[in-house]
Formats: sequence, structure tokens, C-alpha cells
Amino acid sequence: MIKILMLEDEEPAAKRLQKLIKETEPDAEILAVLDSISKAKNWLQQNPSPDLMLVDIHLADGISLELFKQTEVQCPLIFTTAYDEYALQAFKLNSIDYLLKPVKKEELHNAVEKFKRQKAKEHPPVDVNKLLETMQQPVPQYRDRFVIRYGEHIKTIETKDASYFYTESRANFLVTAEGKRYVIDFNLDQLERMLNPRHFFRINRQFIVSLQAIDEMTAWTKARVLIKLKPANKQETIVSTERSPEFKKWLAGD
Repeated sequence: MIKILMLEDEEPAAKRLQKLIKETEPDAEILAVLDSISKAKNWLQQNPSPDLMLVDIHLADGISLELFKQTEVQCPLIFTTAYDEYALQAFKLNSIDYLLKPVKKEELHNAVEKFKRQKAKEHPPVDVNKLLETMQQPVPQYRDRFVIRYGEHIKTIETKDASYFYTESRANFLVTAEGKRYVIDFNLDQLERMLNPRHFFRINRQFIVSLQAIDEMTAWTKARVLIKLKPANKQETIVSTERSPEFKKWLAGD
């Protein structure tokens, strides 16, 4: 049984999160739902450490990071926040994960599964200064749309609607979830720098795929992984040997 302490000052968000926890982890015990730093500090001083904390960045009396300046917390944390996701790379420290509001059931499930995989590891106290320092660093800006030209027509395609990118016969293509293929002006090396690595992964020299594009996977020779894409592509799509370890971490959200 996972014992969870929740810090959340918005009642609707707290109720939604509790509901999702019960759906994804029926045996989990929610020890308390606290809406302020002061309440959380008192609770932590008077009770045994929880197994896991779900922490909103903004609480009723300030930024939750202030709590960790005042009280040592040994358990892993999952932050929940409405912050822009690119800024949240700052929270991938000390086995910390994060969820964007409104929290999605699948993302909560993945975060809890990551916690389970790391449960046996020792968790050092949260390095608040390191978190704040990282938050102040320039945030990577990833491309959110592409301008497509075909014939006399021009249209834009949101990056989130792209299933995968690939190269063939010296041309580069974007393929949408609907199976539409468009020539684009960027090669895969350029695209790799433009795309958010949380959502896209370069599996080999020919393909960059999104998580949503992966239909099936099969263990292949030499530690490689064979992927069946959706929409389908006539080329064989295999994660190269050298990229397979990172690919598996990417799948797990690590």
C-alpha cells in the first residue's frame, strides 16, 4: 500500500486528483490533503514520513518550495502544476516527477509506476537551491507548429498532431495521425533540436517518432526494437542498437 500526502489548495483539483488516485491505485491511502505550507510543515513534524507526496507548486500561503527550506523531506515528490511544461524540466531532480493540470489519468499512472520502480532507492533531501537555480535558467523553446507548402497551398500543422517524421530519397516528411504526408523543409538533425524530447524520440537515422505513433513493439536482434507505426509506413522501423537503452528510458518517462 502506498501512503500519499497531498498538498493542494484548490478543492476541485484536490477532489479530481483523489478520484484519479483511487482509479489508478485502489490500494493507495491518502493520509491527508493540505492546502498550505504551514499545515504541511506541522503535519510532517507530527507524523511519520509518507511514501510519496503530490505537491502543487502554488499553495494558499506561498510557493511550496518554501516548505522544503523549513522541513527535511526524504520521500520522493510528484509536483502538480499549471505551469508551462517546458519550465517543469527544473523539477526532474531528486527522483522528482511532475504532472500538468488538469492531471490526466494515464500521466498519473505513469508517474506512480516510476515511483514504484525507484522505491527501493534512497532519496536525499530536496535540493531547493538547485531547483530554484534550474528554474531561472533559460527554458528550451520547442516548435509548436510547422508551415507546410504543397503546390500553391500553404497550411499549418500543430506539432502535437504529428505522428512521426522520416527521410526518404533525400526528402523529409511529416506524417499526421490521419495518415497525411507532407514534405517539410527541415532534416532530421534539425528536427531533433526543434522537437520536445519528452514527446518525440529519434529511433534511428531515418525516423523521429512520437509516443502516440507507436502501435506495437517487438524485441529484435542485437538488442534492437522493431516498431509498428500508426499510421503505417512501408519502411521497416527499428530502434538502433545504440539508441535502444535511451529509447526504453524514454518510453518509461525516465
